[in-house]
Amino acid sequence: MTLSTRRVRALLLALLSAPAFAAPPADTVYRNGYVYTVDARDSVQQAVAVSAGRIAYVGDNEGALAHTGPGTRVIDLQGRMLMPGLVDGHMHPQSGGARLLNCSLDYASLTVPQFQRRIQACLEKDKNPDPRRWLIVVNWFQQGMLPAGVETTRALLDSLPTRRPIVVRSSFGHSVLLNTEGLRLAGVKRGTPDPAAGKIARDAHGDATGLLEDSAQDMAMNLLPALTPAQNLSASNAALEAMRKRGITSFLDAYTDPETLTAFRQLQREGKLTARAHFAVLVDHNAKAPTAGVAEVVKLARRFDQGAIRVAPSMQVRHAKLFMDGVISAPAFTGAMLAPYHENQGTAERPRWAPGANQGPPSYFSPKLLLATLSALARADIDAHIHTDGDRAVRDTLDALQALRATPRGKAMRPALAHDEIVHPADFPRFAQLDATPVLSLQWAKPAPDTVGALKDYMGEERYALVEPQALLREAGARIAFGSDWPVDPLDPWFALKVGVTRTAAPDAGAEYAGRLGSQPGLTRQAALRAITMNAAYTLRMEKEVGSIETGKLADLIVLDRNPMEVPAEDIANVQVLQTMVGGKIVYFTSW
Repeated sequence: MTLSTRRVRALLLALLSAPAFAAPPADTVYRNGYVYTVDARDSVQQAVAVSAGRIAYVGDNEGALAHTGPGTRVIDLQGRMLMPGLVDGHMHPQSGGARLLNCSLDYASLTVPQFQRRIQACLEKDKNPDPRRWLIVVNWFQQGMLPAGVETTRALLDSLPTRRPIVVRSSFGHSVLLNTEGLRLAGVKRGTPDPAAGKIARDAHGDATGLLEDSAQDMAMNLLPALTPAQNLSASNAALEAMRKRGITSFLDAYTDPETLTAFRQLQREGKLTARAHFAVLVDHNAKAPTAGVAEVVKLARRFDQGAIRVAPSMQVRHAKLFMDGVISAPAFTGAMLAPYHENQGTAERPRWAPGANQGPPSYFSPKLLLATLSALARADIDAHIHTDGDRAVRDTLDALQALRATPRGKAMRPALAHDEIVHPADFPRFAQLDATPVLSLQWAKPAPDTVGALKDYMGEERYALVEPQALLREAGARIAFGSDWPVDPLDPWFALKVGVTRTAAPDAGAEYAGRLGSQPGLTRQAALRAITMNAAYTLRMEKEVGSIETGKLADLIVLDRNPMEVPAEDIANVQVLQTMVGGKIVYFTSW
């Protein structure tokens, strides 16, 4: 063998023994972890490499070595769980942030004296007690007032030593309570008619009690001073900080306005947007024509939408919000129902619950108007995000979607039906058939004042068994997604996931709310985690970019202090996020 032949053979042997490719060094490598990918097989891996804001590798520790160079930041997970960032498919971040600026009742179950003392403390704390300035009280757990069924009227507020107008906002977002001065300023008198899709609660004499439901709230809310630009920025920053700490890397603001969009755009331009921001613009059922409401969505989309998803978080305005009804729980009963609510036809001592005459309001959009509106949205390439709480609202919406799907443009829409607290069993399979995603607040599926005291007797036994049909919808083939509805509840997705799996309340909820909500099954852990990642990403048309840990996707990742796939189910509520990464940039970190 000649010298040149030996050199050629040596070169060939070297080439054959070398790796098939030499990967460029990654910016970050995670290793020694429980990497829950949420891919099509729910596979678990050990390591992930991140380059230029995207996932460059998913696999075992050995394979990650090829992506590790001198400048690579190597993070040893020490067995901790790494998973995709959470996608919240329905929240109200600006409202959540803004409420931090007001007097808060903190979602607590309160007796009347406690309710009054908390508000009095806010009055005393206020350093600007202008008698003309509204006191705004937020996060009132109206359904949790003690004892159950206690009457809440303006008298509770009138007894406080102040001349100021007071508005107390239910955390559910569908009711406010005013004192007499607030009612006067709002122009609410004995003969004031109920507005469309709203209700002024009245006593036996026809006088307003102080409670305003749904659109009637606007009579007071429109009088409140708008947030200043500085306050809007503070609210947006507070909301983003809360999201980072809880691992939320993408969200849908399910009812936005130009002021909110302006604030988030300023933060995005300053590089302070730490979650992928999607916004839904309201289409009012009172609009003169469907095209008028849709035109406003298109107008704001042209002004604020920032185009294709990219590595750094940006803003998308590609959804419209529609309300089909209010809430099914007492005392509002503004959920649109197929059958009447039950009422006590006996006495308090000897109750006899039977169907009454109240089925709630008609769906806020008539069938004709809803189909026309959805068709106009489809032509504008806008996805509909529809509030449907009662079973009539759900059915009317599904009927309209069935007609919409028969049109060429209607086939492309990705509609979401938010809440779906009561769904008729005949409609369970229609979600999958129509590719309509139920966006569910998993934390509602537990024994609580709003599901026991405010629902049980009023629904009747058969219908109450269907409350919060999360697993039932999934078993019927629906792609269920998660939406926190914050600030209706505290922003705590891990508690919500725990409830979705167990259908139990927190341990300190009290003996009255021990046990499970009904006999329905809970979600599997895999289903719950998919609801808050890939499925919610689908509703935002982001499933090819986020929602799972797969090569080529954006590096939106979170590290957890415990593994929700392995800890006892009740312990899922105690998960803490140790690190949040968005587009390859760590935006939240606590040492471990």
